[in-house]
Amino acid sequence: MTPAPPGPPGLHPALKDDLTFPLAWGTSPVRDFPAWRRAARDKVGELLVVADQDGTPYAPEFTAGPDGDGCTRQCVELSLTRYGRVRGALLTPRGAGPFPAVLLLHDHGSRFDIGKEKGVRPWYDDTRLASAEQWAERYFAGRFVGDELARRGHVVLCLDALGWGERGPLVYERQQELASNLFHLGSSLAGLHAREDQRAAAFLAGLDRVDARRVAALGFSMGGYRAWQVAALSDHVAAAASVCWMTGLKEMMVPGNNTLRGQSAFHMLHPGLARHLDIPDVASIAAPRPMLFFHGGLDALFPADGVRTAYDRLRAVWRSQGAEDRLRLKTWPDRGHVFDDAMQDEVYAWLDSVL
Repeated sequence: MTPAPPGPPGLHPALKDDLTFPLAWGTSPVRDFPAWRRAARDKVGELLVVADQDGTPYAPEFTAGPDGDGCTRQCVELSLTRYGRVRGALLTPRGAGPFPAVLLLHDHGSRFDIGKEKGVRPWYDDTRLASAEQWAERYFAGRFVGDELARRGHVVLCLDALGWGERGPLVYERQQELASNLFHLGSSLAGLHAREDQRAAAFLAGLDRVDARRVAALGFSMGGYRAWQVAALSDHVAAAASVCWMTGLKEMMVPGNNTLRGQSAFHMLHPGLARHLDIPDVASIAAPRPMLFFHGGLDALFPADGVRTAYDRLRAVWRSQGAEDRLRLKTWPDRGHVFDDAMQDEVYAWLDSVL
């Protein structure tokens, strides 16, 4: 028997019934789509709590790594916010640029010793290589998605989120403690992730080797959430592909769902946002830019009715803008919570078509 949500009997369904998402496109009194996008983005930005960091110098430092597989490798350290430095992996195809680029956003997975190494094979750290290879086998059919993208002609940037890799390792049971401390300090864990991803997209778009008009965001699981979120919040992102993270909020908040446990949920929780927008409404701020959403039909984290609700909502928004052909929605009925080689190949082909 799955546990019921905490709180007095009836509280949880009553609170869900109160949610009408009044700022959603089609419900909002704002009928001009660009004006709606600005209003919705402003509301999300307000509820991130963390201030915009546009004035913080990146001050990047690059460290060359070995060439191989048709690309050059670098470690890059930069300031995404004024609160500290972040280290990442940067891959650049050989040849004459500028190139299209992908901001690769890593997942959660309750594994914190690796972050950027979930997407890029770590040439710089043998101690993390075994963990990274295990992760690739488990979720990515043995591939490193960042290396694959670089071989296919994309500049790739993958950075550690707070708590992972060289910015951790966080411990599963202490995630709520971290989130609580940030809330007490007038900040937000999810808001910090969102602001850092915005800054990372702007940094990537500003590199001389990159065609700023052709920057995409791509992620799996929590990285998929981060991909559509940064597309909604940043004009530097021309397209986004999200694998295994999209649902309606009400359909996700059901007994037994992982979200109700707290812990990992705090990385994707903006307090108060549900009073204004549902999850697909936030993603719709990116319309009419090209967006891809994949879901595994056997993925227990996202109930099928929640995915259907979200897909219907997304489809309606893109259709309202005459851009339904720019939206790719697919459920893989025999897949669980994975991003395997067949799914990857479709994403790579889609990226080529839209970039």
